Amino acid sequence: MTTPSLAGRPSTDARHRALLRTARDVADDLAADAIARDQAGKPPTDETARLREAGLPAALTPPGPDRGADWRTGCAVIREIAAADSSVGDLLARHYVHAWSGRFYADHELATALEEQSVREGWLWTGAVRTPAPGGDTEGPDLTLRPRPAGQVLNGHRYVDTAVDAADQIVVDAVCAATGEVLVVLVPAGARGLIVEPSHDRLGQRVAGAGRVVLDRVAITPEQVLGRRPHDEESTPPVTALAEPALRLALCHVGLGIAEGALTEARDLSMGGRAHRLPGEDPDLFLTYGELASAAQTANAVVDRATEVMAQALATGAHLDADVPAGVAALVATAEAVMSKAALHITARVLELADAPGLDRFWRNARVLTAHRPVAHRLRSIGEHYLNGSQRAVAAAYR
Repeated sequence: MTTPSLAGRPSTDARHRALLRTARDVADDLAADAIARDQAGKPPTDETARLREAGLPAALTPPGPDRGADWRTGCAVIREIAAADSSVGDLLARHYVHAWSGRFYADHELATALEEQSVREGWLWTGAVRTPAPGGDTEGPDLTLRPRPAGQVLNGHRYVDTAVDAADQIVVDAVCAATGEVLVVLVPAGARGLIVEPSHDRLGQRVAGAGRVVLDRVAITPEQVLGRRPHDEESTPPVTALAEPALRLALCHVGLGIAEGALTEARDLSMGGRAHRLPGEDPDLFLTYGELASAAQTANAVVDRATEVMAQALATGAHLDADVPAGVAALVATAEAVMSKAALHITARVLELADAPGLDRFWRNARVLTAHRPVAHRLRSIGEHYLNGSQRAVAAAYR
């Protein structure tokens, strides 16, 4: 695959402006048939083809000389796409964060090589790396690595939220049977012994391409082992501790995109005379839209604050202070709590304003995106960090 033109522009600012323009063009294209594709609920074969044609997988990689996108720009692209189609926004968010895996887990040389190859070949990334559990993993490993003469073999199964049958690279963690270490490994699509089982009939995020991967004696070479995932948060290197909150924060931008997309579509229906109440001089309608727009702007501000702090932490990289990830994770938890409330509230209220085919997809998508991250749990984590200010809050704040 040839390198997309977005990846080779001489000026960083010009390249990023071009990337945002491309994202808007892709979003407009996705919005045109978003309802039909949501109703069909098929794997994202067509959607990923559109992303590849636009060069977005290659462009949304960690920043480097004449390549990649910084964290702020990457999140802006994710939100733009998510407002048009949150399933594709989800897919792109996870791609972007998993493309950082080399920097989170590997040494500098391997990370650089992976990123350059990802840009060159236009890889689409996905994966599912579990976080350390307090007191150890009581469920036992679902993926195990066993030694063999030329490397290791990977066995087990893992649920993956996006692009399960469309990605080029799948990042997972597995327990090494010989040492007990948890290793993060890269599994290429099409690997012998890799079986994909797509999910069907999801409530929301139906075009994200979720499903299960089954790995039956998949060969893993030493070059595919990115690094260790420590058993507990106390022994986790600071830059590695950013991996999970980075993913949660990227998904916050997906949630914001859902809220903004729902509000925009409801407004357009109202202005086009297809809503329950026409705009005219209805003060109650003005009040409702004012409330919803304020909720969206409030969530936007909180998420943007966390995005700025995360961007600074990622830019620091290996030189990050050990106490920084806890504060970053607490900010991300705050952003997630505020975003979840706003997205669910906005997407539910717009259904009272207009009755149009497909408008319900925003609520369904927001529900699926936020269901496994209860707001009460987020608030407890924030409170624990606020009161204790301890490293123990790092994992709790973003699990």
